[in-house]
Amino acid sequence: MTTTWLIVGLGNPGPRYAATRHNIGQMVVDELADRRGERFREHKAGARVVETRVRPGGDRMVLAKPNSFMNTSGTPVAALARFYSVAPENVIVVHDELDIPFDSIRMKIGGGHGGHNGVRDIARTLTTPDFLRVRAGIGRPPGRQDPADWVLAPFGAVEQKTLSIFISDAADAVEQLVDEGLLAAQQRHHSR
Repeated sequence: MTTTWLIVGLGNPGPRYAATRHNIGQMVVDELADRRGERFREHKAGARVVETRVRPGGDRMVLAKPNSFMNTSGTPVAALARFYSVAPENVIVVHDELDIPFDSIRMKIGGGHGGHNGVRDIARTLTTPDFLRVRAGIGRPPGRQDPADWVLAPFGAVEQKTLSIFISDAADAVEQLVDEGLLAAQQRHHSR
């Protein structure tokens, strides 16, 4: 019997935000869809989705990009979880993380939101913090720059040089998380 996984890439809608640090989650689910030759379509839950599999015959993956702004991601995520009958422990949220250096990936289940308003809203609407997180490190802003300005800015020139590899690595982490479980994915990707 196969499991259905809801994999949500967090970000803000529209071209203004598409290339910003805050949208790394959406970049990762775009990569997962591209690997399968799939295109996102509108869903009544207020998100764009792709229904696919981790590999032929493997678990089902619903890739999702909420149409809402980051701080209100919970409503579409909860609606998709209900629609596809996905339990919170089979929800994977891919998001940016200030407290992890750029180009680093960390995974966990549950825990606090660490000040991330998208994660906070999803925990609120799922009524539990016990969902999986793939945290893509974007690092802290330099000097006294406001973190809000940092996350809403595009990646810098130096970051751009390795960004596609970082996104690919994060997509690999999601696939391994679905296919082999949290511990195996952590052992591979936390040791990078």
